[in-house]
Order: sequence, then structure tokens, then C-alpha cells
Amino acid sequence: MSAPEIDRLIELLAKLPGLGPRSARRVALHLLKRPAQLMTPLAEALSSTARAISTCQVCGNVDTTDPCRICAHSERDPAIICVVEEVADLWAIERTGVHRGRYHVLGGTLSALDGVNPEDLNIGKLVARAGDPAVTEVILATNATVAGQTTAHYIMERLSSAGVKVSRLAHGVPVGGELDYLDDGTLTAAMKSRRPL
Repeated sequence: MSAPEIDRLIELLAKLPGLGPRSARRVALHLLKRPAQLMTPLAEALSSTARAISTCQVCGNVDTTDPCRICAHSERDPAIICVVEEVADLWAIERTGVHRGRYHVLGGTLSALDGVNPEDLNIGKLVARAGDPAVTEVILATNATVAGQTTAHYIMERLSSAGVKVSRLAHGVPVGGELDYLDDGTLTAAMKSRRPL
């Protein structure tokens, strides 16, 4: 019974992660109730962002400049490249402020089941970047999933002749975590990744 424009809005909102058809309807109704405060500014922000955004040709980050602000920043350490699966992972690490080097976004993980091969990811560009004499370390910050581990292992093999140190994020007990509540896989990884004090 609703207008085609409203149906289209709900259909598009339902494609967003975490929103199903019912949640999309609730969001659409919320936007429709406040067109001047929410809907119009959101539409303008989406439109201007879509026009301005681009993918960094160096690392794969999204930004309004190419190269992105991280790659262009003169105070970032060009010797260390942190490899992540997606831009969201880059943003998560960047929020911590702990990594002052550069990044490389793979654009996903290897998956034979989903037909994702090495050529489908930005692995070739990473190998080329790692071959630069200025690069001394590559940090593999892929997720601790089967696909993430497989991808990290493949990259380690590809970088074996590059002459760079390849490291991996530690896995195991989270800060503030209680052993009794952790799953077996996390405890196993923590035991294997233990280090001397």
C-alpha cells in the first residue's frame, strides 16, 4: 500500500549490514517522520560522499584523496606495512593509535568455496610494495578465521623471498577476559602464542 519511492527506500536500507526487512521499515519510518532533520541531510551526505570518495591506488583505503591521507602523511613510517582484510579493519586499528606505519587493504580473504582466488585480492600489489628496499616489516592483521589464517599463510609464502620481516597479530586471551568464559580455540591460540615475561 505504500508509495514506490518508500518501497525502494526500504529495499535499499534492507541491503545494509545488520538491517533486515523489518529493521529497514523501522528506519524508513523514522526518516520519513523527520525529513528536514534527518532524511534531507542524509541524502545530501550520501550524494556528496558518493561523488567525492575514491579508492587509494597505493593501499586500497577509501578517502577523498588519492593517495589517501595515511599514505600521503609524511610522519607515517614507510618501513612497516600492516595488512588488513577490509577498510573497516584499517579503521579499527587506526582508532587505537598504536600503528604509525602504512597499511595495505586486501579487499577480502581467499576462499575456494566462494571462488576468491589470489588474483581477486590486492596480494600482487602487496608483494610489489614489500619489495621496496624501504619496507622492513609486514604485519599480517587478518582475522583469526579459517579464511583469514589461510590468507595470512599464503601471503607469508609469497613474501618469503622479499627479504622483509613478516609478523602476525597475537591471538588469545582478550584484555579483561576471564579464562572460564573463553572458547577452546581462543585458549589454544593463547597457549601457543605465550611469551616470556
